[in-house]
Amino acid sequence: MYANVIVPVPLDPVFTYRIPDQFMEYVKTGSRVIVPFGSSKFYTGIVESITPVAPQKDFTIKDIAHVPDATPILRHPQLRLWEWISQYYLCSRGDVMRAALPAGLKIESETMVECNPDIDVHDAAAALTEREFFIWQTLYEEGRMSLSLLATKTGVRNLGPTANLMLDKGTVIISEKLTERFKPKKEEYLRIALTRGDENALHEAFKAMHNAPQQQKLFMTLLEMSSFMHCDKPLVEVTRSSAIDRAEATPATISALKKKGLIESYSRQTSRFSTAIKGTGCLPQLSEAQKKALDDIRKTFIEKKTTLLHGVTASGKTEIYMHLISETLSLGRQVLYLVPEIALTTQLTERIQRIFGDKVIIYHSRFSDNIRAEIWRKILDGNRPCIVIGARSSVFLPFAQLGLVIVDEEHEAGYKQYDPAPRYNARDVAIVLAKMHGACTLLGSATPTIETYYKALNGKFGLVSLTERFTNVVLPSIKIVDMGLEYRKKSVTGAFADDTVKLARKAVSDGSQVIFFHNRRGFAPMARCKACADIPHCRHCDVSLTYHRALQKLVCHYCGTMYDMPSVCAVCGEPAIEIVGFGTERVEDDIENIFPDARVLRMDLDTTRKKDDYANIIDAFSEHKADILVGTQMVTKGLDFAHVTAVGVLNADMLINQPDFRAAERAFNMLEQVAGRAGRQNVAGQVIVQTRQPGHPVISFLKEHDYAGFYAYELEERRAFTYPPFARIIHVYIKHRDSRRINGVADRYAQELRRLLGNRVFGPEEPVVARIQNLYIRKIMLKIEPNASMVSVKNILRDTYVRLMTESAMQGTTVYYDVDPQ
Repeated sequence: MYANVIVPVPLDPVFTYRIPDQFMEYVKTGSRVIVPFGSSKFYTGIVESITPVAPQKDFTIKDIAHVPDATPILRHPQLRLWEWISQYYLCSRGDVMRAALPAGLKIESETMVECNPDIDVHDAAAALTEREFFIWQTLYEEGRMSLSLLATKTGVRNLGPTANLMLDKGTVIISEKLTERFKPKKEEYLRIALTRGDENALHEAFKAMHNAPQQQKLFMTLLEMSSFMHCDKPLVEVTRSSAIDRAEATPATISALKKKGLIESYSRQTSRFSTAIKGTGCLPQLSEAQKKALDDIRKTFIEKKTTLLHGVTASGKTEIYMHLISETLSLGRQVLYLVPEIALTTQLTERIQRIFGDKVIIYHSRFSDNIRAEIWRKILDGNRPCIVIGARSSVFLPFAQLGLVIVDEEHEAGYKQYDPAPRYNARDVAIVLAKMHGACTLLGSATPTIETYYKALNGKFGLVSLTERFTNVVLPSIKIVDMGLEYRKKSVTGAFADDTVKLARKAVSDGSQVIFFHNRRGFAPMARCKACADIPHCRHCDVSLTYHRALQKLVCHYCGTMYDMPSVCAVCGEPAIEIVGFGTERVEDDIENIFPDARVLRMDLDTTRKKDDYANIIDAFSEHKADILVGTQMVTKGLDFAHVTAVGVLNADMLINQPDFRAAERAFNMLEQVAGRAGRQNVAGQVIVQTRQPGHPVISFLKEHDYAGFYAYELEERRAFTYPPFARIIHVYIKHRDSRRINGVADRYAQELRRLLGNRVFGPEEPVVARIQNLYIRKIMLKIEPNASMVSVKNILRDTYVRLMTESAMQGTTVYYDVDPQ
């Protein structure tokens, strides 16, 4: 028998392996297997199918090396979903597997290096260069280690080529070691090592401790906590940590009692998740408008398995979700609740756990490998009703009885995975996932994407509208401030117009809170020479560097390289370097100067790098431990702060002026969403939007909260230029290290695609950032009819790739695709 195995490499085919007799009963579709790949590597693979038919190709078939599990770790719908993602998003199933499977479930081989025992120090010194001998000495002194650890200990970068040279000289041995990252959590327990009910043994035990009061205290604590003396009751397990806390004992006391044979310890695997959370089961009361919307959703689900809930900000969509979740759980089915940003899981979890308790499971990429692997197994091994709240990677979990998928803030670009492949949109994947399970999908947004609203209006999706805020709170008023005029009037302090400062000052003095939105992190967008206007750029990317004052460095936001802040200009030599513009770091500084008594928090990528940073900032602001929150787009995404009455948008133009057909939509959505953070309770909210383009259509529609008007305007723009929903966009990216060859390579690729696809092909052209990490980039755009087969398109693109990559001129070229770019 043979297994067709998906291996986590970016290659299209599955790979066939022979199933050894000893593994025959364990290898099933969806099983995890360890397979050899290439000359020496081992990978975790997933069995796609099993067949008695040997491949007809002329190559040596390798055996499966190991089967770690007795049962499969994937269900059949997941394999179907992987197949759909690979076809639609034009990537390999290996790419999908690498994104889908938690790292803790991937057993992979690691390259290990050790000294050749037949070579002594003198021979090594004679055969090796000074650098190689330094590496050899490290191995000689510390023994066998991984290549990555050796690089860390020696400080030698790119160690692979050097290790290969040492291997050729016979001074080292290189091997592969299989490493499993998942480590189950184990808890240590203590118990009395006597026969229950034996009074004599108990008497002797206390005699043995007569001069040791600490030992007596711990022993008595264990007797009490375990119910040892109550023979009519079952024994209670006592954890080591709880016994130490209760008895105020030390590890030495435990060791002494164990040595006397009075207690013993044991350990067993335990869950990383608390099961002590009990929900009230009390659902929130709904307004009449919410009740009608809930009833309409139930009706549309009968005919349309996917429905859009279009509700204005603060209309109470989450309360409606809770009622639908309760109905789904009562049927014994599972719920997937997708949110676009990890930050949203913090507030949402607290609200939903209060009702549903330990049925709530959180899943996102900030969790450790071990936690994610344990969640995977928990969902795989249990069919009980549960709610998974998570970011985009949650769509890959092994659901058994999925009954409802909720995609909150469905318009958010955060659902789109950019790099690496698969470059999927979790909203669209979730809809397909729900169909495969026979589940319903509810898309929720105050500002749905043009494509989603178009499908809803044209009957592909159901449509339910919620046009009023909860408890009839009015939408915030929006004031547009013309920054061109303000600068001429000299009515600007830092990044703030005088009207913005007045609004914020009044809100803080009234005991309310303020949010400032500025979609650029760092202290300043760039440094510049005042004498010659030269702007320092990254050596590896075609972008200017952002100044981060906390680091005292210039940082490239594309490759992460840091540079010292120059004291003199590299071009003219003048000591005239200045920092220009505003990032959130500098805005925070200005706020502290303008509002010296206000408490300020900042939420951007730089302040939320650790797992609990999101929760800490959101909790602090929710509890009114700060008066002002400044942040990037993180603050726009569905957060609910009861005391926020004022919102300031410091630079709307950076959102509008993007060279992208989605720029207007993205700007309107983001600005309307951040405006919706104001006045969510009984106090009317006020919003100020600073812009140099007060007459721009986006600003005009935003001022009136006119989504329908904006949709109609934007749809006609899309129709005129054949953009979604009237076409499907695919970007073909071509990368090469040689700046002299990239144009010729891209032109050749576009020429071949144009021959096959005709006027559907546009470009090639330089993207906004034309070089990243020393790779030069060109972009070809394809406009494909919405009803065209993606399988056929993939076949054309795949055949073109295979044919062109055999040409010598194309060597060193990287090609990848972005379907439905956001």
